[in-house]
Amino acid sequence: MNFMVTIIEQGLIYGILALGVYITYKVLDFPDLTVDGSFPLGAAVTAALITRGMNPYLTLLVSFASGALAGICTGLIHVKGKVRDLLSGIIMMTALWSVNLYIAGTSNVPLFSQKTIFKNKLMDGMVPKSLRPYSTLILILILVMICKVLLDLYLKTKSGYLLRAVGDNEALVTALAKDQGNVKILGLSLANGLVAMAGSIFAQEERVFEISMGTGAIVIGLASVIIGTSLFRKMTVFKATTAVLIGSIIYKACVAIALKNFEPNAMKLITAVLFLIVLIFSMERKGGAKKHA
Repeated sequence: MNFMVTIIEQGLIYGILALGVYITYKVLDFPDLTVDGSFPLGAAVTAALITRGMNPYLTLLVSFASGALAGICTGLIHVKGKVRDLLSGIIMMTALWSVNLYIAGTSNVPLFSQKTIFKNKLMDGMVPKSLRPYSTLILILILVMICKVLLDLYLKTKSGYLLRAVGDNEALVTALAKDQGNVKILGLSLANGLVAMAGSIFAQEERVFEISMGTGAIVIGLASVIIGTSLFRKMTVFKATTAVLIGSIIYKACVAIALKNFEPNAMKLITAVLFLIVLIFSMERKGGAKKHA
């Protein structure tokens, strides 16, 4: 039971990251590698603020704002600097490594003695004793649902439809007398804001900030998006955001089960192999759908 609860907790946290990747990969059609830098950015900001006595719940909002700023910088490099989308993300990801070190002050910041969103007097008083073993899971689930519902509502607004249009048909956005560059910047800021918030939650759940914790974050996000959207493509009951969250849990479960039979040193290799399998599976399904059509 503890093993399953841990998988769901990790899957949901990375599910918020996957929602951000969903915006860039599926909605904007933008290969944004900033994710590998903005995930630990949220953790670095959280560690720096919590160790200075800030309310841990407020660090979530500050982390979102810091991630959004990183996304804006990526967008400006791409739109105003005329740099290719992939290179823009690589440049920002590289720069954020140093930024994160400056913010946190060191490459490793333990938070074991600090109050977090999961361990404080408010949580101890609100959660009944019978549910305390699952208090972390419950809080993560609440945060995930808030992010999902707000994202779903946003995508139904005029701004959300413009975001979708930029990824599908940039000429349409121009015909509507809207600046597609500004829409891209907005989308990148929203996506990286969600990713940084996921980093903040992850750091508080693990009770530590580590500079390398964002390495491979884009792979996890992409795998979650591809698994979710591929498995639940024909199920109209599930919204895309719901499918992405479920895909994140499935992916983390696959990694966890694989690691039980291999050494921890093989984690990155297992992650790469699983991602390759997911990509091949996705390509085969797309090819079969086209042939059927």
